[in-house]
Parts: sequence; structure tokens; C-alpha cells
Amino acid sequence: MTNPLTPAVLSDPVELTRVLVDIESVSLHEKDIADCVEQVLRGTPHLRVERLGNTVMARTELGRAQRVVLAGHLDTVPIADNLPAKIDGEIMYGCGTSDMKSGVALALQLAVALPEPRYDLTYFFYEAEEIDSAYNGLNLVSKSHPEWLAADFAVLLEPTHGVVEAGCQGTMRVLVSTTGKRAHSARSWRGVNAIHAAAGVLDRLAAYEARQVTIDGCAYREGLNAVRINGGIAGNVIPDRCEIEVNYRFAPDRTVADAEAHLRELFQGYEVTMVDAAPGALPGLTAAPAQEFLAAVGSDPVGKLGWTDVSRFAAMGIPALNFGPGDPNVAHAADERVEIPLIRQGAATLHRWLA
Repeated sequence: MTNPLTPAVLSDPVELTRVLVDIESVSLHEKDIADCVEQVLRGTPHLRVERLGNTVMARTELGRAQRVVLAGHLDTVPIADNLPAKIDGEIMYGCGTSDMKSGVALALQLAVALPEPRYDLTYFFYEAEEIDSAYNGLNLVSKSHPEWLAADFAVLLEPTHGVVEAGCQGTMRVLVSTTGKRAHSARSWRGVNAIHAAAGVLDRLAAYEARQVTIDGCAYREGLNAVRINGGIAGNVIPDRCEIEVNYRFAPDRTVADAEAHLRELFQGYEVTMVDAAPGALPGLTAAPAQEFLAAVGSDPVGKLGWTDVSRFAAMGIPALNFGPGDPNVAHAADERVEIPLIRQGAATLHRWLA
């Protein structure tokens, strides 16, 4: 395909967003967009470029005292009759406009236009953030080329509606199981219904009071919810097992082990099996680049209500923040959109901080 990322497109973050959105890149199908991004970056003489799968890394090597990472994922959720992008006044609609091709546009424009930033910069344009972490580009890089990730500070250009969202919540899924005794439904008194027994688990969830925690001035609101119930054998059989899948979003002052212990205590008397978990990330506001970035943004940070790849950087001891023009409340929606003034403001903020 002819690369649509022309110099004219790259000079305007709004037009660059539109063109990136129009390169369809549903998770596991990022090759076309990664090829376009790689071609642009390899034509930029001040950058060293590497590629792993459909993740493209570019970095300056100016000998600066500190290194900053700017990262954005190239993939989107499946389209919902929302391509190509459409502009209506000051709003751009389309799959990925918010999450997160507007953020990717900010990083790509900087990569090309800023040959001598105040810090050395590493840019990641990575694959498969929206699906299982086994496919996540940053995860794959951390296993095969961890040295690519080394930095003093990182910014993920996730949708934050133009404010700094610090750190992130941890996330955990567990299966809470109830057991019973099979019987013919015509003689149900001879059995014990495991689905009925799930009422006790649901009662505990309904009565649960989630914590609200403030860390470094950033508020994190926890959440504990049943997200799926699986039980039943046949239309004439009393079921002997039921599983309630529970999702726990926990504040970053809790470790994964703390969160698991909390759930096991809450569901004492039931079988609890952990399905998956990812740690949160503390706000990461004390690093000098973070303080300078906050000054450039000019507004107070808030806690990130959700999990993002800042957790991967935090696990490596690298403080990280989320900042991008998209609105997280419309990410993945059929009418996903981004405000055009926030794209321009985001580009100006990053340039003010790094130039």
C-alpha cells in the first residue's frame, strides 16, 4: 500500500489522527499500520529504529542525562460501522479516535519533528494492547529486549481527556464456586442446587462497600463485581456446581497478594480460584520529569480508574503517567470520538515540555 503518512499529514496532529484512524488495525491485524509507522521513522535521521513483530521502537541517542518513554498502542477493538473517520465541527468520530490513535498521533508527530528534545526519548508504537497480555507488544519487548524499555520516566498516551491520570488500579478475576448434589428435577428434594447456593455469594457482593483511597492527592475508587455466572447441566438436572466470576479493581496501595488475601477472606467458606491478576501502579509523581510534565499540563493529576500499561513500567521501577486527548468514557463505543481542540492542546503541551 502507498503510505498515507505524508509529510503534510505528519505536520498536523489532527489530520494525522484522521489518517491513522482510517488505517484499520484491529488487534492482531496491525501489520499495515506498523509498516507505515516504521517507514516514517526509518526515514527520520535522528532516530534509531527497531521492530519486534508489529511493535515499532524508535529512540534518540543524544547523551542526555535522562530518558523518557512515550508509548501508544496501534491496535483498536473491532470496528462497529465506525470507519472511516468523520469530522463534525470540532469532533472527530471513528474507531480508535479516543483509544488511542489521537495519542499515537501526538507521539508520532513529535518523533519526526523534534530532533533535539530536552531528554533522550524512546517512542513505542506497539501491538495488541486491547487483548490478552500474551500478545501485548510491551509485554513481548519486556521478555526479549528489556533494555529497550529502560528509562527514568514514561508517559502512556492513553485517553485521559487532556488531564494527567496518575498510576493505575490493579485488576484481578477470581472464580467463586458453590457445590451441591445432582438429582432429577422431578425429585429435586433429593439434591442440593448449587445455583441456588450462589445467592450467598451474590449477597456478599451486594453488601460489599468498596474502598476509596487517596494516594499522593490522587483518588482511587475500588470496585468488586460479579461479571459472569456459569452453572447448569441440563434442563431436567439439579446442578451440583456453579461458578461466579468476580472482577476486583483495587487501589495501587494493595499488592496482588494483598488483593487475593482480601477476596479469600471475603468469600471464606467458598472455593476461590484466581484466574488472572495484574498489579496496579503508584502515582509516580516525584520524578523530576514528572514534575516538569505536570507544570507543562498546568492542572492537578487524578488517579487512573482502570488498568493500563503504566503497570509494566512501575514493575520495572520506572514512574509512569497516563495522558492523552481522548475521552476514556467513549473508548470502544460505536460513537467513539475525540475533541479536536484537545488534540491540538495535547500536541502543544508535549512540545512545551520536551522542546
